[in-house]
Amino acid sequence: MLRLLALVLLTVLAAGCATTTPPRPTADAPGGAALPTIAAKTAGMERRDGFLPVYWDAAAGKAWLEVPALDTDLLYVVSLAAGLGSNDVGLDRGQLGGERVVRFERVGPRVLLVQPNLRFRADTDNAAERLAVEDAFAPSVVWGFDVGAEGEGGAVLLDATDFVVRDAHGVAQRLKGTGQGAFALDRARSALVPAELKAFPQNTELEARLTFASDAPGRYVRDVAADPTAVTVRVRHSFVALPPPGYTPRPFRPASGYFPTGYADYAVPIGEEVERRFITRHRLQCAAPPDASGLCDPVEPIVYYLDPGTPEPVRGALLDGARWWTDAFRAAGFRDAYRVEVRPDSVDPLDVRYNTIQWVHRATRGWSYGASVTDPRTGEILKGAVSLGSLRVRQDYLIAEGLLAPYTGENAAGFDPEGDPMLALALARLRQLSAHEVGHTIGLAHNFAASTQGRASVMDYPAPLAAVAEGGVDLSDAYGVGLGDWDVQAVRYGYTPDESALPAILAETRARGLLFLTDADARPAGAASPVAALWDNGADAVAALRSQMAVRRAALDRFGEAAVREGRPLATLEEVLVPLYLGHRYQVEAASHLVGGVAYAYTERGDGSAPPAPVPGDVQAAALGALLEAVTPAALALPDAARLIPPRPPGYGATRELFDRRTGLTFDPVAPAETAATLVFGFLLDPDRAARLAYQPALDGSLPGLADVLERTTTAVRTAPAATPYEMALRRATLSAWVDGLLGLAADDDAAPEVQAAAVDHALALGAQLSADGGGADGALDRWLADRIFRFLDREYDPEGGVERLDAPPGAPIGSR
Repeated sequence: MLRLLALVLLTVLAAGCATTTPPRPTADAPGGAALPTIAAKTAGMERRDGFLPVYWDAAAGKAWLEVPALDTDLLYVVSLAAGLGSNDVGLDRGQLGGERVVRFERVGPRVLLVQPNLRFRADTDNAAERLAVEDAFAPSVVWGFDVGAEGEGGAVLLDATDFVVRDAHGVAQRLKGTGQGAFALDRARSALVPAELKAFPQNTELEARLTFASDAPGRYVRDVAADPTAVTVRVRHSFVALPPPGYTPRPFRPASGYFPTGYADYAVPIGEEVERRFITRHRLQCAAPPDASGLCDPVEPIVYYLDPGTPEPVRGALLDGARWWTDAFRAAGFRDAYRVEVRPDSVDPLDVRYNTIQWVHRATRGWSYGASVTDPRTGEILKGAVSLGSLRVRQDYLIAEGLLAPYTGENAAGFDPEGDPMLALALARLRQLSAHEVGHTIGLAHNFAASTQGRASVMDYPAPLAAVAEGGVDLSDAYGVGLGDWDVQAVRYGYTPDESALPAILAETRARGLLFLTDADARPAGAASPVAALWDNGADAVAALRSQMAVRRAALDRFGEAAVREGRPLATLEEVLVPLYLGHRYQVEAASHLVGGVAYAYTERGDGSAPPAPVPGDVQAAALGALLEAVTPAALALPDAARLIPPRPPGYGATRELFDRRTGLTFDPVAPAETAATLVFGFLLDPDRAARLAYQPALDGSLPGLADVLERTTTAVRTAPAATPYEMALRRATLSAWVDGLLGLAADDDAAPEVQAAAVDHALALGAQLSADGGGADGALDRWLADRIFRFLDREYDPEGGVERLDAPPGAPIGSR
């Protein structure tokens, strides 16, 4: 019995020892040593207090990040603080790299920065159901840190130096992807930027100066970098506090005009759509119920701050345009909910609490951007960040110079700013641009149908509306002023406090005939929508093209020395000529949408919208006629002054803003016509458009087919009147461009079989015609083109080529392919 009692006691004691862990005074450190306190570790360092406190250790060149609370979600954003300055490469100052929700998780002596996979979720109270989705889709570990010190409440201190001094923005990949060479981060020439280690109440900013080295840099890098073999940019890492509760995501509807965000919710009932979609917008809430006027005061207004480095008169124009949105927020039910100011010294542009508009410089003209820092969980915009390219305003000025040729008499050397018509046009466009980019940062997408509805939206890309006037061109109505009707309706949908009113707002927008079509409907060369296009004007694309051609001809007839200021090299006339001569290119694109076009809208069942319908045959025929008029020798001919542009002098080397040429240093009088004709034929012969043309007569016999379009184009090109030997040379250049385009379509294995068949058949017939007609002034070219066609048709068969057949949708696991 005594032995049994002793055995029992020993067993109990052993069990107690097995389940008791001796307390450790602090977390494990490498080698088992106790970690110091944060206060002790950071003694002598410079502290920047804020959301996540930052410590700068000047002696070691290190940045230490204090994380007060682990396992807490926050936002992580990478951006480019200082860029390359090349629009072609696209590494611009202020460029955002996307938002990620992350959390710091501790595992023994290390802390992992974990990015949960929020693209797939289960919105349910069932923890097991949520876990099933979380475990189905991989999260990511962004970085791993060693814990350097500990503080109260589980706070940890992390060495953030290596985390920040790395290519988190993908600079080397971008340089390689744009053909600029194999660059690699040179750590010896990279370091933190101490002055830009900042902490604010709701965000912490860490920044590094990164140098990327290459022994074979590309052209665009050589154009802009101080030393193209060592490109230095600044990359910023931002940790942002997620917003507090109280924001209600607003449902995305395709016709609302907003950018969508969302996720797949696997907890929705069977039969409902798994994908949940919301719009992106700022949090704008009433401080109290609306008063008798129907308006309420906001809890916190939306304020944008303009870069004080923006010069006048640009600054005033940008403020004016950005402020246009004030009326739209009032229409949405708010009083004094939106304003724009010049950024005071007390506002740091890195502080996430402030929306910013910055003035960005590049070596070449390029795009402007309206970007946002957005909570990916809900679509709430936390910070709007507008970047406006400074050379855009100069391009608009250049366009106006070509249209007006204004430098005559007392204005030969230039204009006083107060009476400068080119400056007036450029600033009018800048106001519109400012409103446009701010529109993106309040959540709105492009609306490329608005220009066909009387300037219904600043979210379109506007072309300067010009008219032929006595003695020249009238630009008095070049650009609109203020928002359009669609803009106001869109802001009402996104920001009205009464969510129950949303269906009625969409119905009202639809009833007023306000259309919304965006990038996918307008940008492709083979786009089908007759109303969605960039840089166009007017509801009738055919009439607008003919009007544009008339303006272009009136300006070309006046073109000459008066298009450049006195004292400038006459060779710079070409810079003015290029946007003038090709000023019709976007209206050509808009008109081409009618050929094989299909009218449609973003419809929903029960909304009463009309189904997709082909553009009527007579309208398609009229559009083709207008396009073919644009490639006649008379339309393509340059004035004598343009043909006498001298070669480039020293200090004014050739740039890509000039026409390509085959005449060496001298101006090529034929190449511009070939360029313009190639643009027209490129739209007509796009494989997508060609397929619609090939198929549409089978559905409606009143519509033209592809063979009809090819035949009509060939006849028009070959028989176009040519009144002078110069115009005959232009006709030959146009015919050559047409044959090139036709053979390109015939050889395009991505084109539909019926399209390739029609192109080959027409090429065969054209070759026979050119061979038979190989006499007269065009005889040599006719025979050369005929031989080229026959050599193309007789080319060796490639068994690896041919039409790439369409894949069937996957059948497994239900069936097989």
